[in-house]
Amino acid sequence: MNKYLSISPEVAVALRDNRPVVALESTIISHGMPYPQNVETAMRVEQTIRDNGAVPATIAVIGGKLKAGCTAEEIEYLGKKGQAVTKASRRDLPVLIARGMDGATTVTTTMIIAAMAGIKVFATGGIGGVHRGAQQTFDISADLEELAQTPVMVICAGAKSILDLGLTLEYLETKGVPVIGYGTDELPAFYTRHSGLGVDYRIDTPEELAAIFRAKQECGLKGGMLVTNPIPEQYSMPKQLIDEAISQALREMEEQGIHGKHCTPFLLARVKDLTGGDSLASNIQLVLNNASLAARTAAALV
Repeated sequence: MNKYLSISPEVAVALRDNRPVVALESTIISHGMPYPQNVETAMRVEQTIRDNGAVPATIAVIGGKLKAGCTAEEIEYLGKKGQAVTKASRRDLPVLIARGMDGATTVTTTMIIAAMAGIKVFATGGIGGVHRGAQQTFDISADLEELAQTPVMVICAGAKSILDLGLTLEYLETKGVPVIGYGTDELPAFYTRHSGLGVDYRIDTPEELAAIFRAKQECGLKGGMLVTNPIPEQYSMPKQLIDEAISQALREMEEQGIHGKHCTPFLLARVKDLTGGDSLASNIQLVLNNASLAARTAAALV
């Protein structure tokens, strides 16, 4: 056992007994939503996983410990600290551990800690990807590299629509990551069900998702699998509305000289403001939808 890893008693018992467990990230708590909606949403997501027959494992770094399974008090703590908590990617983990600091895990670090703990399925909102203008900036999310090497199934609502979705798909293809559409032939784009881009395969049941992931592992093929689960129709936002809000937010970001890990929180916050808060409501619903699918898939996998 990694001496820096702390698995909650509930998660440890579930893993020992071969019961389904679903990992959850913590950046959405500290950086993705305002307090108290962030904490309320995190608890709703955990309850959705329980309602669908699995055990939730919210992942974070607290006091230098890699936590696989946070208590309600720890989730409240992360929610109240908000953006004062370090947004932790792979490069940040050694420093946070050595200094005994806190960190909110991204898709990348959630995958790393989930794999350490033996958790195979992870539900999130949307993954990072290739940023617009990456031909000049080389701004490519570490999430894509992690998907190429860490054996965790990531269930999301597609890549965030603030990204260059076409280049993101090309990068994933190069890295050999299967991109699966759950009940769709089209890559969903986070707030909206439509991007105009295709996925590698369409799968319609959690049982087949589990079978594909199991086959990948048993063949010794490294890396994870990306499952893109469209936001429910009633919560999907018009593509034109989202595209216009993103374009304006991108202009403002460039004018203000914002770059690096600050880009995504800034863009998501501005899109929320520009859509009158509708994007936040959509964000919450798509995460709940992904949690439900992840729990059922984790149950099929065990």
